[in-house]
Amino acid sequence: MVSDTKVKRSLPQGVGQFTPKWMLFTVVAVIVLIAGIAAYLYEASQGMIVTGMANTGTQGGVTWGLYVVMVEYFIGVSLAGIVLASFAKVFRVKALRPISRLAVLLTVCSLLVGVLAILIDLGKPIRGIINMLLYVRPQSPFFGTFMLVAVGVLLTSLLYLYLDGRRDAAYLADIDSGLRWYHRLWAMGYKDTATERLRHRRTMFWLSIFVVPLVIIALSTEGLVFGIQVGRPGWFGSLQGPDFLVLAAASGLANLIVLTAIVRKVLRDDYILIEHTVFNWMGGLLLAATAAALYFQIVELFTLLYATPGNERQLADALLRGPYAWIFWLQLALLTFGLVLLILQGVRRRWSVGVSVVASVAISTSAVAERYLTVIPSQTHGMMLPYAPGSYFPTWVEFTVVAGLFALGALLIGLFIKVFPIVPLNGMKADQEVLVDA
Repeated sequence: MVSDTKVKRSLPQGVGQFTPKWMLFTVVAVIVLIAGIAAYLYEASQGMIVTGMANTGTQGGVTWGLYVVMVEYFIGVSLAGIVLASFAKVFRVKALRPISRLAVLLTVCSLLVGVLAILIDLGKPIRGIINMLLYVRPQSPFFGTFMLVAVGVLLTSLLYLYLDGRRDAAYLADIDSGLRWYHRLWAMGYKDTATERLRHRRTMFWLSIFVVPLVIIALSTEGLVFGIQVGRPGWFGSLQGPDFLVLAAASGLANLIVLTAIVRKVLRDDYILIEHTVFNWMGGLLLAATAAALYFQIVELFTLLYATPGNERQLADALLRGPYAWIFWLQLALLTFGLVLLILQGVRRRWSVGVSVVASVAISTSAVAERYLTVIPSQTHGMMLPYAPGSYFPTWVEFTVVAGLFALGALLIGLFIKVFPIVPLNGMKADQEVLVDA
């Protein structure tokens, strides 16, 4: 007797499979996000008085606080992902192809969270947006940064992610699942012909060529927001643009390494999709970016020690042995520690995932501290007006709102991984197939 059989297909890479661990992660992230929203609503009802911010000089505080620090951090983290994906596309680095989608996803989520942090910092975001439209000055670095980052890079990254996933979406749309409607929507109008594949490759290639100078200009313009302020010691200088660029590369790559290690662990049986060679590449790139970031910090340190006149000396004292000294030396130690771990692996040519993750966490934490030292001390010490030194420390409201922003970013990434393959299928039969009785 011959039994009829048919092939039953399921979604690859755990897509559509909501495991208990993933559910626990989602619940925790949602709770933290709700707490952040509640803290922001409390701040919106009570005013900025519930934060640690106050007017500079007259009130001895800062007008740019933790929210602006996180804006700089999130934007820095985001731009490394799209550049890495573009680098892999232009130079055809096959080893980086498995994480290209993850890199662009990190860019999109970080930019969304960074833009949200900008709106939160405005206090009254609707009024701020209206005033920007009414009184915008295109030559302003503030406007340039917002347009280049929030509009230019974000839209480019979304377009890149959409085009990169269309072929996989068309493939998944043929699989009977609860997410079929979503995959069909993504692949709408796509016909997997040789002509269409060629058109997509060409479009993404030129998109990759376009995005690199866009990112460099965006980050340099962000540095100019600080660098052209003549009356603010510690900000005015030509190194702000390059410093923002290299620290963004270091923090972005560090976050991508940690995220890649987590995804590789989550994929379990499919971990081979992300080969160990990926960490060799990212480790080498992170080593170079971290070394450049440390170089800029050493240059700044020597300048503070040997060539600081008047008001700059007050800022130097606050950083080196004053109220910010513990943050300054801690971030320098973390950056050096991460760099040493990377150098040891590079010399031995043996890149450990675990060691790379430890180094990345140290470097990313150092980047947050460095952004804090960039934004805060110059507002409290060394002002060129006859005011006493100020002080600032974030309140529970600011910490809770920032925690909510991190939770939102993590939740967006976690949700995407469950509705779409995070590793490109490249047109290959990557789904699981089993024979079942008809």
